Amino acid sequence: MVKRMHSGFRFWFCSLFILASCLPAAAIAQVLIRDVRVEGAERIEQATVKSYLNIGVGDAMTQENLNAALKSLFATGLFADVTLRQEGSTLVAQVVENPIINEIAFEGNDKVKDEELLAEIQLRPRQVFTRTRVQSDLRRIYQIYRRNGRFSANVEPQLIKLDQNRVNLVFEIDEGDVTKVESIRFVGNKAFDDSRLRSEISTKETAWYRFITSDDRYDQDRIAFDQELLRRFYLAHGYADYRLISAVAELSEEKDDFYITFTIEEGPRYKVGQINLDSRLRNFDASVLRPEISVETGDWYNADRLQESVDHITDALGDRQYAFVDVQPDVQRNRSEKTVDLSFVINETPRVFVERIDVNGNVRTLDKVLRREMEVVEGDPFNKSKLQRSEQNIKDLDFFETVEMKTKPGSAPDKTVIDIDVQEKSTGELSIGGGFSTSDGPLADFSIRERNFLGKGQFLSFSTVLSGTRNQFDLSFTEPYFLDRDLSAGVDAFYVTRDLQDESSYDQKRAGGALRMGYPLSERWRQTLSYRAERNEITNVQDNASRYIVEQAGKRETSAVAQRLTYDSRDSVIFPREGMLYWLDAEVAGLGGDAKYVSGKTGASYYYPVLDAVVVNALGEVGAIEGYGDSDVAINERYYLGGSTLRGFQRSGVGPRDIITGDALGGNIFYRGSLEASFPLGLPEDMGILGHAFTDAGTLTELDSSGVDIVDKSSLRASVGVGISWRSPFGPVRADLAFPVAKEEFDREEKFRFDFGTRF
Repeated sequence: MVKRMHSGFRFWFCSLFILASCLPAAAIAQVLIRDVRVEGAERIEQATVKSYLNIGVGDAMTQENLNAALKSLFATGLFADVTLRQEGSTLVAQVVENPIINEIAFEGNDKVKDEELLAEIQLRPRQVFTRTRVQSDLRRIYQIYRRNGRFSANVEPQLIKLDQNRVNLVFEIDEGDVTKVESIRFVGNKAFDDSRLRSEISTKETAWYRFITSDDRYDQDRIAFDQELLRRFYLAHGYADYRLISAVAELSEEKDDFYITFTIEEGPRYKVGQINLDSRLRNFDASVLRPEISVETGDWYNADRLQESVDHITDALGDRQYAFVDVQPDVQRNRSEKTVDLSFVINETPRVFVERIDVNGNVRTLDKVLRREMEVVEGDPFNKSKLQRSEQNIKDLDFFETVEMKTKPGSAPDKTVIDIDVQEKSTGELSIGGGFSTSDGPLADFSIRERNFLGKGQFLSFSTVLSGTRNQFDLSFTEPYFLDRDLSAGVDAFYVTRDLQDESSYDQKRAGGALRMGYPLSERWRQTLSYRAERNEITNVQDNASRYIVEQAGKRETSAVAQRLTYDSRDSVIFPREGMLYWLDAEVAGLGGDAKYVSGKTGASYYYPVLDAVVVNALGEVGAIEGYGDSDVAINERYYLGGSTLRGFQRSGVGPRDIITGDALGGNIFYRGSLEASFPLGLPEDMGILGHAFTDAGTLTELDSSGVDIVDKSSLRASVGVGISWRSPFGPVRADLAFPVAKEEFDREEKFRFDFGTRF
């Protein structure tokens, strides 16, 4: 029986042991917290530490609760170390506080100022120091230096411990050298060589003359923009299948150079095949829109011309009261024939009106400066094409770093709100330069101008040129939207002295002012009207000067009205490659003053790219001036030919002349022409060095006076020559070598001509 009792005891004991081992620890040893004690807190109140624990008296002291409390304390960022332990029913929180930042300093930084670095980092004095925040600020500082092209920069944070658990945080910076783009290569290009493609992108290879620009610094955003520029370039030249495979930027081991490689797939070049207009508008004959299409069958496909056609069709439909339309180009490729069929699909869109236009980000520029560039206003039908052109109009002001337009729903389903977000930039310019030209000798140039005066979009400038033969002072003010209309109005004042002793044995002083007003006649045509009042004085006439000059010594008042009509289709105003500039000038003097004459000039300059890198410019101009009443045309009113207007001859080297004294007398009628080819010289295209081959021809004739001592022949003069130009960081430089091939014996030659630091 005793044996059976022992067996039964062992059975129940084993059963209880097995059952206990299957239960959680909390079920067998759950301790309730009777007290919470904080140790190590110096700056932070104990009650504050306890509030962060999230457990307290009466809670179970389980491992799960302790882990949660530990995470909660670390999450505050107030503590460098935290331990939790149990002493009976008391929970003890042992903490080590993070120090407080007393001061933040930067050492070794020269190219990036302290203010810029402080504005970027998040840590501040009197904040709690944490290693996580320091690492975050380190990344921000590195980003600043990379934006400045310094990828080799190194930053080390250092702590200087102070009393009362305070520290000074010092960022020791080794800025390193600027990391520049050493090489830009293209893989897969066959139609255009690397040099041509490099000229189309904004990033440039490093060169000694780029010390005043940042185009040769690596910028990830700029590379993304370059990819878009390449896409536009190829689509504008007929490569509809163009595809960018990759754009890789490799940093050298020394971190001082980047090597950029664009891998592209050009595909075949397409011509335009069939062109159709597919109108979904009821009772509308789409054939009337044919003249609005800028491309023709047989032309090379051009995505820019395609979008231009879409804009013209949209505008034409708007003129016909079809405001709610959407014109979409449908491009169908015929790869076997290498043609592209174009179809302009015209759909009617829901009626949506512009409820409101909001302008944001313009601190200095007035709202109206932006609003007057908008082609849609409140209450107008919403038009996507006009909105895109409005955005481009504001960008063309060149007052803003960024311009972004967004649309959002209005107060009703048929209304929309346009948001214009801009970021302003500096619009003031100060330039000081110097140079030398064969016409004016040594010269100094100073100018100051503000393109957005008082934030009203007004233009104000003052400039002066001081040289060996000419001193000139100009003050100019222009209001681009006079009376809140697309009507420019301006006023000019000038004072000029010129030494013309070598050409005509006298000096000249001109002082006066002008009022002008201009307005557009169409997208490319513009009309300008002006009134000029001037006092002209002929002084210091030499004793042996021509009698025709001696007779005109003294002062002469001029009061004249003029007009200028221009047509401009050039792709660039500064460095055009294609397009035409036409001008027609007319002036009538006699509204008071001494001068009474009528003058007119007309001419055109046409640019045509013969090859990708060769541009031909053909120029022609003719002009005439005639006195009326009892007045003859004075010497200061006549035309002169030579120098930059007829290379191979001196300034005033062609035309009527006093055969005895050799003085140039000017002429009343002239015509001239020029044919010039500009081409690369095998140097990197981005250096801006071009070669030129040209031929000039023209003549100057007719005087009101006559006599045996005047020689005047209307025969054609001509020259041929070569030249070289450089778009230097200091301004344009050009040298020409020209040889007259048709001349008169009394003409004065100038075989070499050099200009530097002047505008030509």
